[in-house]
Amino acid sequence: MKKSHVFVVFAAVMALLLFGSVIAVDMGMAHPALQQLGSPESLGLSSIGAMAFAGMGSVELVEIKDIIEKQGKAWEEHKKTNDELIKAKADGKAVADLEAKLVKIGEDLDKYADLKSQFEEVMAKIQRGDIGGDAKANEAAGLELKQFNAMIRASFAAKGRPIPTEMDAKAYGEYKSAFFKLVAGVHIDSLAPDERKAMSAGSDPDGGYMLPHSTVGRIVSKIYEQSTMRQLANVQTISTNKLEGIIDNDEADAGWVGEMGSRSDTNTPKVGKWEIEAHEMYAQPKTTQTLLDDSAVDVEAWLAGKTSDKFARVEGAGFTTGNGVGKPRGLFAYPTAATADDTRAWGTFEHIKTGTNGDFNATTKADPLLDLIGAFKDQYLQNAAFLMRRELRTKIRKLKGATSDLYLWEPSMTAGTPDRLMGYPVRVDQYVPALATDSLSLALGDFREAYTIVDRIGVRTLRDALTDKPYVKFYSTKRTGGGAVNFEAVKFLKLSA
Repeated sequence: MKKSHVFVVFAAVMALLLFGSVIAVDMGMAHPALQQLGSPESLGLSSIGAMAFAGMGSVELVEIKDIIEKQGKAWEEHKKTNDELIKAKADGKAVADLEAKLVKIGEDLDKYADLKSQFEEVMAKIQRGDIGGDAKANEAAGLELKQFNAMIRASFAAKGRPIPTEMDAKAYGEYKSAFFKLVAGVHIDSLAPDERKAMSAGSDPDGGYMLPHSTVGRIVSKIYEQSTMRQLANVQTISTNKLEGIIDNDEADAGWVGEMGSRSDTNTPKVGKWEIEAHEMYAQPKTTQTLLDDSAVDVEAWLAGKTSDKFARVEGAGFTTGNGVGKPRGLFAYPTAATADDTRAWGTFEHIKTGTNGDFNATTKADPLLDLIGAFKDQYLQNAAFLMRRELRTKIRKLKGATSDLYLWEPSMTAGTPDRLMGYPVRVDQYVPALATDSLSLALGDFREAYTIVDRIGVRTLRDALTDKPYVKFYSTKRTGGGAVNFEAVKFLKLSA
């Protein structure tokens, strides 16, 4: 994106933020900078999002200022209605109307929170834009080639095959061109000689072809945007099948001694090892040859979008509740105990009970949340965040302090900042276990310290036009894994008596 284009985008966004005005743009007539923001699908927005798209390329930027103001009014109405509900229950009055009103306000709060979140995603996309001109583009192209060659090396080395000669920029360009011709249905014999040679160099030892790194980058970016755990956890890219690390929890003994005093032997700390294996997952989107033949269809965007959506759903469940058998072991799948860090066995997380099965206790109310915060060592609270189900968020919005009349929930009234609970940012993820007796439906802590995700570089794909006619299927595989590495950095709220 050229600097002049960036200025147009910047001016449009600043006008939106400062004046809260609605800007209507026909994308066919818009400045190239706004056109480069992409289609509604590429921006990942729905028709009710912070950018609402409708008909014939028309786009409307909905007022973020208005959204935040409405969110603030809804929150004040929520508190007022909840107070009336509490009083009505205490007075023995009918509460059905108040309960229904509170549910409706809660739904409005969810909607405003989602709209604000989607607007923030657009802002993040703009901030990640290329503003360095041709030099920046050349640098990115060089990095892309380097990473693609690294993918090929890792794939061949992992299978014990001789590593092929690295591609140069010209060969990689031929490979990308040929790859998307094959995806669209062109027979390999119809390719130019240089393209066939490039495809041979980029083929996977087990069949299929490695996706060009630009496509892999689009897939990874889309998965990241859809995966809460990827945004919170530590993510490592590896070239082998597993990542290993050291467990060093014991401390070497030490003490004070006088200048002439005797020194006794001190204990040597015990060192263990953890490892996280990268498991293979697959996605198999399908389409028709007619769609692929349509010159207006961006085949790369279609393949990246469909594949990333399926990978994101599989990963979302794996990183939260996966059992570790042929898949990641999810953060919420480890054993927990109601014992403190100093006495609990490594490999087990700590939980705090709410005092009521499947809910908060009517007497202790939010006290378990205070106990949860108090159970941490200080270093893990500096970057701590809450992760919870949407249904639990609805319950927490109604909570007040046990000895005060103040609500604990703090809705964000500023674009780019998350809602908070007792001072800590809140993230919502529907892959977190559903509310039930003994469920772990809320976690708090430093997720980057607690959980590591590993990605083996490279995505392989096979085109299949034969087994499901008239459809064309694209069988794509990716190796990824996840596991806990620090059992003190995150703790759970257990909905249990």
